Amino acid sequence: MDAPSKGSGFVEFDRVQKSYDGESLVVKDLNLSIGKGEFLTMLGPSGSGKTTCLMMLAGFETATHGDIRLEGSPINAVPPHKRGIGMVFQNYALFPHMTVAENLSFPLEVRGMGKSEREGKIKRALDMVQMGAFGNRRPAQLSGGQQQRIALARALVFEPKLVLMDEPLGALDKQLREHMQFEIKALHEALGITVVYVTHDQGEALTMSDRIAVFNDGRIQQLASPSELYEAPENSFVAQFIGENNKLAGTVEEIADGRAMVRLPTGEIIDATPVNVGGKGEKTLVSIRPERVEYRAEMLPEGAHTIEAEVLEFIYMGDIFRTRLRVAGTDDFVIKNRNTLDQRRLAPGEKVRIGWAPQDARALDPL
Repeated sequence: MDAPSKGSGFVEFDRVQKSYDGESLVVKDLNLSIGKGEFLTMLGPSGSGKTTCLMMLAGFETATHGDIRLEGSPINAVPPHKRGIGMVFQNYALFPHMTVAENLSFPLEVRGMGKSEREGKIKRALDMVQMGAFGNRRPAQLSGGQQQRIALARALVFEPKLVLMDEPLGALDKQLREHMQFEIKALHEALGITVVYVTHDQGEALTMSDRIAVFNDGRIQQLASPSELYEAPENSFVAQFIGENNKLAGTVEEIADGRAMVRLPTGEIIDATPVNVGGKGEKTLVSIRPERVEYRAEMLPEGAHTIEAEVLEFIYMGDIFRTRLRVAGTDDFVIKNRNTLDQRRLAPGEKVRIGWAPQDARALDPL
């Protein structure tokens, strides 16, 4: 996950650190290799170090220690405008006094490109984001979604090999944001460019990325594909940050044959896959995804572990039912079931036995 670079990546962070005050590190000994043509997302809460990493790659921040390389060449001392990197910001950063076409022309003029070549590239970039008819408008005459398309076109107009995106969809409403996620991913695949994307929105990261680097406290907690992050979190932070997650606090009774036996506060013992957990007597959090829990006996997988639960809340959400239960002393255990014709609706106060496949329970570090 966080091993030193081997020189094979298109973009490489090699033991990179960043401090603003000379004492506390915002980014701590970062080693990260990004492949050519990859869509990598840096995901994490505010203050986790993800945006600082992006700004160092762009050249707007300087690494306190370590090397950043692009195609094998160190770029620490290369100014931003000479790195050949496209950039898309949340606030669009368009020049308000320029037309759309003039905004796109600017990065081409800086690179000394002639007028006829500029016009061809501007037209191609605007067509790429379905904004070909808007070249003569000014940013103030465009909607938020249209401005973001123009900002994207401006980042792509000089055909960079690497595009950085910093919370680019954060200012858009939910429906438009989801639509733009698919548009950006389709452009990435069509152009074969390398994209490094920063967001705190886990749904966005899961939808768009080839790999996700989950940041917390200046370090990568886990680097993996979206499915691996969701299905196989390596620690409690990742399990809690990626998707909804049930956690049962307990104490390790035994670890044997690839299984951890965990005693819950109520005295019941459940078994889980030991992932990031100490030995006998150590505290642990058992992680179970809500959609992997079932309350219909006929739907339980073979060898399922079952436990008694009390229904606290039953919420109809259209495509799913979301049920909150009291389980082993915790009142925030949630299960999610698809809305099917034969689905029985549970009532608050009802006692049920819920269950899950043993492999769906993961024993992790206590938070």
